[in-house]
Amino acid sequence: MRDKTLSLTRRQAIGGASAALTALHFAPDPGWSATPVHGPNLLWYQAPAKVWTEALPVGNGRLGAMVFGGLGKERIQLNESTLWAGGPYNPVNPAAKAALPHVRQLIFEGRYEEAERLAESDLLGTPKRQCAYQALGNLLLDMPGLEDAQASDYRRDLDLDTAVATTRFTHKGTQYRREVLASFPDQVIAIRLTAQGPGRIDLDCGLGSPQTDATCHAEGHDSIVLSGRNAQSNGIPGVLRFEARLKAITQGGHIATADGRLTMRGANEVVLLVAMATSYQRFDKVDGDPSAITSQQISAATARGFERIARDASADHQTLFRRVAVDFGTSPAAAQPTDARIRLSESSDDPALAALYFQYGRYLLISSSRAGGQAATLQGLWNDSLDPPWGSKYTININTQMNYWPAEPTNLAECVQPLVALVREIAITGAVTAREMYGARGWVTHHNTDLWRATAPIDGARYGMWPMGGAWLCTHLWDHYDYGRDKAYLASVYPLLKGACAFFLDVLVKDPRSGFLVTNPSMSPENNHGHGSSLCAGPSMDMEILRDLFDQTAQAAAILGLDSEFSAQLQATRARLAPSKIGKAGQLQEWQEDWDMDAPEIHHRHVSHLYALFPSHQIDVHKTPDLAAAAARSLDIRGDRATGWATAWRINLWARLGQGDHAHSILRFLLGPERTYPNMFDAHPPFQIDGNFGGASGMTEMLMQSNGDEIRLLPALPKAWPSGSIRGLRARGCCLVDVTWRDGQLDSATIRTTLPGRRRIMAGTASIEIDIAPGHPARLVGPALHQA
Repeated sequence: MRDKTLSLTRRQAIGGASAALTALHFAPDPGWSATPVHGPNLLWYQAPAKVWTEALPVGNGRLGAMVFGGLGKERIQLNESTLWAGGPYNPVNPAAKAALPHVRQLIFEGRYEEAERLAESDLLGTPKRQCAYQALGNLLLDMPGLEDAQASDYRRDLDLDTAVATTRFTHKGTQYRREVLASFPDQVIAIRLTAQGPGRIDLDCGLGSPQTDATCHAEGHDSIVLSGRNAQSNGIPGVLRFEARLKAITQGGHIATADGRLTMRGANEVVLLVAMATSYQRFDKVDGDPSAITSQQISAATARGFERIARDASADHQTLFRRVAVDFGTSPAAAQPTDARIRLSESSDDPALAALYFQYGRYLLISSSRAGGQAATLQGLWNDSLDPPWGSKYTININTQMNYWPAEPTNLAECVQPLVALVREIAITGAVTAREMYGARGWVTHHNTDLWRATAPIDGARYGMWPMGGAWLCTHLWDHYDYGRDKAYLASVYPLLKGACAFFLDVLVKDPRSGFLVTNPSMSPENNHGHGSSLCAGPSMDMEILRDLFDQTAQAAAILGLDSEFSAQLQATRARLAPSKIGKAGQLQEWQEDWDMDAPEIHHRHVSHLYALFPSHQIDVHKTPDLAAAAARSLDIRGDRATGWATAWRINLWARLGQGDHAHSILRFLLGPERTYPNMFDAHPPFQIDGNFGGASGMTEMLMQSNGDEIRLLPALPKAWPSGSIRGLRARGCCLVDVTWRDGQLDSATIRTTLPGRRRIMAGTASIEIDIAPGHPARLVGPALHQA
C-alpha cells in the first residue's frame, strides 16, 4: 500500500507529532480557555495521540475525521462514507439454484461436512469476498518552530455536547488553540487555529491519501485539491471518483501555494475548510460530480465563516444530543484524564465513567449515522485503512443491528434513517438473489453486505450460509414504527416486510424428523456445533427471528388494513416453526439437536439463540419463566467475558433477566482497558464500534424497558448506582420517560406522550395502568407508583 501524502511522510504524521512531548504536563488555563478541565460530557487527555485508537473522532454522518492533537505536526485523518472499493456487481453463484436441493438433503441426512464442501463450491457468492470501506486520506499540518517544542499547559479534549475537538498548549509564553468540528448543516470539516497575540501562526498544510490513484494540486493561492479513483476489489473494478478540497482563510499574514501545499506565515488566525465527496449516488448509479459538490460546499461555507459554521453545527448536534441527560453519581476518579479513568475503571469507583460511555455511544451514533449518509459500518464512520478488519462492512448477523440498538430508546430516531435506506436498497438486490439462488419470491440477504448492496453468502460456507440478515433488519423497520407509531412510515416499509416474509414462505422446508418447518441450509452465527461443520437446519435463532418477522408483518398489515389472507398464511406458518427447546443442561438449545454442551467452543462469543430474550421480547422473566431460566443457564455456560460487542450483548441479556448487579459487573469489564481503547472506542479487539453502541443499549435496558404499551422502570438497577437520574429516554408508543431514583428505589418518574392512550407502568412488583394524553404528563412517585 503506497501513501501519496505530500511533503510529510506517514511516519512523521503519526509519530512526529508526539516525539518531543514525553515531558508534557497539564495545568489549568482559566484565562484564555473557557472550556472546563473536566466535565460530565468531556473526554480529555494530557498528551497527543500516538496511535489511531487514541485520536478523537468528529463526524457529521457523511464526513469523518480523527484528530490526533499534535503540536508542531498534526494529523487529521479523513473519511467520506461512500468511498468504498469496487463498484456495482451481482455475486450470485450461477451453480447455486441447482446445488441447493443437494445441500439440503445432505444436511437432513447429517452429512454436514459434505454439505459444507458442496456449499463452499456451489452456493457461495462469486467473488467470495465483498468490497471494503476505505480511508480517503489525511490533512497534515506543520507549524514550523514547534516540531521539537517542549510545551506546557497541554490538553486535548472532545466535548460531546458541542461536538468540537480542541487542542491547546503553551509554547514560549504563547498559548495556541486548534478546534476541529464536522458540520452537518454545512457539510464540511472546519478547523480553526488561533494564538494569543498577533502574527504568531506559521502553518504549512497538505492533503495526502493511501489510495494508489490519487493526486494533489493547488487551485489559486488558498486552496488545494486531492482527487482520484477508488481501487478494484476481488476482481470488481473500481468505478468511483473522489475529491477532497481544502481552503485556507487567514486573518493577517500572507498565504501561498507551493508544490501542492499551502503555506501561511505571520497569521493571527487560520481557518481551514475541508469538503469531500465521491461520484456515488446509489448502489447502481455512480456518475455524480464530486468536484462540483466540493466546490459548492466550500464556496457556501466560506461565505458563512467559522463562527457561524461552528455555532450552527453545535446547535444542530445539540438538538439530538441534549434530548437525554444522565447522572449515575460521581467520585474523585471523575477528575482524572479519560485514559487514566479507563485504566483504573475495574478497580476504582467511577460511576460517571459509565455515564460518559453512555453519552459517548449516543455521540458516535449522531456522528456516524445521519439522514442522507450511509448507515454506520463496523467502525461507524472512521477508518484509516484500505483493508480494514472485516472490510469495515455491514455484518448483519449481529453487528449492524447492535449499532442501532440504542437509537430508538435513547431518543435518536432520526439516526435510523440511513439504516432504513440500506434495507430499501438491499431489498432490490436481495430480490435478485432470492430469484437466482433460491428460485423464490421476495428478497433475502445473508450475513454481510456492503456499499454495493451485495446479498449473496460470502466468506466461507461455515460463516456465510445464513439467510436471516435481511429478516433481522426488518425487525428494526418495525421498531422504528413501534416507537413513533407513524402509519405513513409503516405503509412505506410494509412492502419490505412482506417481501422478506414471502421469501421464507417459499424456502422453509419440513424437517423429516420433527415435522416442523425449518430453514435449510443455515447456521447459528458463527458457531460450530461439533459435527463437522456449522451448517444445520432450523437453528433456534432463525426460528426466533421468523416468529418476530411474521408477527410484526401481520400486525403491520392489520394496522394498515391490508392483506388479511397473507397475514393468515403467516400465522399458520408461524405455528409450524420449530419451537424453542430446553436441553439436558437446563440451557436454551442453540440448535434443534441438544448439541450445546458438546460444541467445540462452549464459551463462544455469539449467543445467537438468546435473540429471543434480547433484542426480542419472546422470552420474558415474568411471562415465560422457564425459558428465561434456560436463557440464564446458557449465559452461565457461555461466560461473561468475550469480545467487545459480545460483552456488550451480555449486558443487555442480563438486564432483561433483571440482574442489574450481574449486568454491571460485565459493564465494568467492558469499560476497562481490555475492551476500551484510550479514546473510548470499543476494543473488540481490534476496534469495532458495535461494542460502544451495545454498551449504551445495555445501560438503557438496566434503567427502562418497553414492550408494546408496557414500560418497566429500573428493571435492573445495580447497587453501584444507588441514586441518580436519567431524562429523555424514549419508550414504545411515542412516550418520553424521565426517572430519578434514591437509595436503590424509584423516587419519581414522568411519562409524556404525543399519542393518547393507556399505558401500563411497572417498577419492581408495583404496577399501574394510566391514561396519558398529549400535554398532560403522568407523574408517578415512589416505588409504589403513586400518582402525583
